Amino acid sequence: MIYLRLFYEFAKVGLFAVGGGLATVPFLQDLSKRTGWFSTNQLADMIAVSECTPGPIGVNMATYTGYTVGGPLGSVAATLGLVFPSLVVILIVAKILAAFRDNKYVNSAFYGLRPASTGLIAAACLGVAKIALFDTGEQEFLANMFSNIRWNAVILALILWFLMNPGMFGKIGENKVLKKIGGLHPIIFLAAAAVVGIVFQFGG
Repeated sequence: MIYLRLFYEFAKVGLFAVGGGLATVPFLQDLSKRTGWFSTNQLADMIAVSECTPGPIGVNMATYTGYTVGGPLGSVAATLGLVFPSLVVILIVAKILAAFRDNKYVNSAFYGLRPASTGLIAAACLGVAKIALFDTGEQEFLANMFSNIRWNAVILALILWFLMNPGMFGKIGENKVLKKIGGLHPIIFLAAAAVVGIVFQFGG
């Protein structure tokens, strides 16, 4: 039964997470609360791993969760559950979209989905930021938000943001060195952040 449960739970995530990738995070957070299969910190770690490795967050999280809950077969069941709805929907859409592409109701539906997926991604970003930048639990977040800021993580995030987007800072961004740094591949910034985290022991 655990394999069916894994398939069912991740199928719901795959069906409703419009926007892919980060849009799955709010659904995964809800799944964590309801099942206890993984913690929010494990989810944050998996997001970090997913950004460094091939594969979207949802698929990586499904494979990881399935394996920890039900072993190799569990990982297969959870991963298939996540991708199955998308596969079916894509096949259906590819079949009928050409015929209804100019239909005003279809266009309106797609237009309405855009802000919904934007909201899901924004919620995911806020959830990840809360875990990464604040040393506080779910219940105490608002009450102790400012007294539990992880300043080292905030400073690292701001430095990385500045180095990756120097053009946003006017004349400072015109510096040739900063321009070259801003043009580096994102994996270099991820590797640098990992080294900084190890050296300064951000996790503990």
